[in-house]
Amino acid sequence: MKNTVSTFKMQKENKDKITMLTAYDYSTANLIDEAGVNGILVGDSLGMVMLGYEDTLSVTMEDMIHHIKAVTRGAKNALVVGDMPFMSYQTSVYDAVKNAGRLVQEGHCQAVKLEGGESVCPQIKAIVEASIPVMAHIGLTPQSVNAFGGFKVQGKSEEAAKRILQEAKAVEKAGAFAVVLECIPDKLAKIITEEINIPTIGIGAGSDCDGQILVYQDMLGMFGGFKPKFVKRFANVGEEMTKAFKDYIEETKAKTFPAKEHCFKIDDSVIEKLY
Repeated sequence: MKNTVSTFKMQKENKDKITMLTAYDYSTANLIDEAGVNGILVGDSLGMVMLGYEDTLSVTMEDMIHHIKAVTRGAKNALVVGDMPFMSYQTSVYDAVKNAGRLVQEGHCQAVKLEGGESVCPQIKAIVEASIPVMAHIGLTPQSVNAFGGFKVQGKSEEAAKRILQEAKAVEKAGAFAVVLECIPDKLAKIITEEINIPTIGIGAGSDCDGQILVYQDMLGMFGGFKPKFVKRFANVGEEMTKAFKDYIEETKAKTFPAKEHCFKIDDSVIEKLY
């Protein structure tokens, strides 16, 4: 069954947990889709895990469109959400609508995601009015890492917790169909999930959210850099890949690969005529 913004809403109503993962290429999107994950986020996290940037701030619209196009070719049932990169929507409502439209028209995703609370509600409202579904993102918003002074848990004080709850209600009112809650205390995430009618998708926000999302390289142990506290490694694929690469090097040097079963045959009479 094709996942849509409507099926996400139904899952919240039915208390059926929503599952989301990131993907940035065709083959990974295809595997995630076949596994039955509800949604795929083509996140600007690609800047760090695919392009080697130190943060997400250098990711461009062209980067996003390129990767979104690949993912939408591989995902047939998952709802594909395209991340709006830094400065593609903050500058004006017009830019926000135009760039959201590009992600849908050129990348073929079914929804877009942008970071921020009340400050971006005019953009959310305008994009939704242009018939493009919007997933909001509050709490720790990586594009604001410089303003936050690093990757830190948000909403721990009374004032900060009230602000995040207010932002969740604001993005719902602006028309967002769902909201990502990143790096906030689980008890706060539970209250937000109960207080709003749109699905909450947690990443470092506890199990009471309506759904969860992880960067797939993190949950498979493929990204050897910073490992957030909230990440569980469901497999150590990175170790298996490194071992396979080393085995390949060893067998190639020892001439045990390619073996006979990997080679193509030719009649000896043909070979004799070459001398």
